[in-house]
Amino acid sequence: MGAAHTAIPPLFDVYDADLVPLVFQGYADDLVARTVAVSPGAVLEVAAGTGVVTRRLAAALPADAAITATDLVPGILDRAQAIGTARPVAWEVANALDLPYAEASFDAVVCGFGAMFFSPHHAAYAEARRVLRPGGTYLFTVWDCLDRNDLCRAVAEAVAEIFPDDPPGFLTRTPYGYFDADVIVADLAAGGFSATPRVERLEHPARAATALDAARAICAGTPLRDEILVRGDDALEHAIEETAQRLAARFGSTGLEGATSAVCVTVTR
Repeated sequence: MGAAHTAIPPLFDVYDADLVPLVFQGYADDLVARTVAVSPGAVLEVAAGTGVVTRRLAAALPADAAITATDLVPGILDRAQAIGTARPVAWEVANALDLPYAEASFDAVVCGFGAMFFSPHHAAYAEARRVLRPGGTYLFTVWDCLDRNDLCRAVAEAVAEIFPDDPPGFLTRTPYGYFDADVIVADLAAGGFSATPRVERLEHPARAATALDAARAICAGTPLRDEILVRGDDALEHAIEETAQRLAARFGSTGLEGATSAVCVTVTR
């Protein structure tokens, strides 16, 4: 990474400081409220990331409800554990497609915005079902289509204009590419769930103090960052500055607000 990047914090720092309050916070709170409502005695969180949902689960669930938070990436769990939780949580490296837990170990399995990355999806769903106790609940959120997420759509369009010869496609391809209810329901059925899932669209506003804050959050706080960095030593800084200008033209330079939309899925074993 060149000297031009010294002012841009590492990805996880940008994610926690900028991206979470921009687009994730409301959905994390919603997922936790739904989890609390099913009164689980033991909860497994998969793809916990930096612990955004985990910390709220630890604060909201009764003290005797056991929480196990997992992720495939050891470094991201180290960060989550270092930030800490209101009470003890078991942090464990685990692959959602091959969970190291016995059958019927948990009352709830929870995943906030991780299911988009599972491949194949039905294999991860089969593992979630396997570790759930009979009557247990699987709850997860995925992003709705990019057209329903204003700021991220604008960023995707901006970077495509900035790098027209080889547009970075991460946003369209992955986080906003798995939202079709029929596909999700079919994948759950292929994973062994026989109950009818409840699939709901949820909406929360995205707000940023400045266009630069929003541009930095999405360009440097997601894996889009890696697709930009391979385009040159100063590509990330350039992309953030140019994207901020485009966001300011569409949403204003300060006090930005845009729609976001996600899909919440609840299914019982």
